[in-house]
Amino acid sequence: MASVQHSSTKHDILRHLLKQGQATAQELADHLQVSPQAIRRHLKDLEAEEQIEHQVIHAGMGRPNHAYQLSRKGRDNFPAQYDEFALSLLDTLTETVGKEQVGTILRKQWERKAVDYRQHLGSGSLPERVAALVKLRQAEGYMAEWHSVEAEGDQDRQKFVITEYNCAISHIAESFPSVCGHELEMFAVALPDCSVERTHWLVNGEHRCGYLIQPA
Repeated sequence: MASVQHSSTKHDILRHLLKQGQATAQELADHLQVSPQAIRRHLKDLEAEEQIEHQVIHAGMGRPNHAYQLSRKGRDNFPAQYDEFALSLLDTLTETVGKEQVGTILRKQWERKAVDYRQHLGSGSLPERVAALVKLRQAEGYMAEWHSVEAEGDQDRQKFVITEYNCAISHIAESFPSVCGHELEMFAVALPDCSVERTHWLVNGEHRCGYLIQPA
């Protein structure tokens, strides 16, 4: 049982860092309700495994603190449905037909996906459709959540935020960043009566992608 707990706590640490971006050992201990000593042992192991990395934070005259975050290797622990074959195929297409033509192909792909999303979402209320969209994204390998940013007032005027803590096509996005722009357009097509705005972006070094959705 001890090894199961050990593994579970490590995974909980990685999940928390994925969602929060950074955390100290004490913050992790408080959140996971595990002793700071045990957390530090797990952090030492995870750093040795190159799953996490840390930055030294100086606060006043006190002892420097360590803020931990996921490394690239640590992020790869989480669901990601990118396919090395797909990336290789896109590279080959670029060499064969040119970058502009590949861009057109990618746009067509996202247009088809947007229509598919819209059909799955149906014509329910905006909260229902946002929740359904997040479920579709989760099924594709995204660690996605949504919440309302206006709990009061007319429900039809509520705003919603979709947050994705990982990118299921991260390797493709690195080589073909235009797919991120298509993703924003895809959400807008899937929710035609709404405006969709990107608020956070993994490509910009942030620890999540965020989208603000509100009635147009």
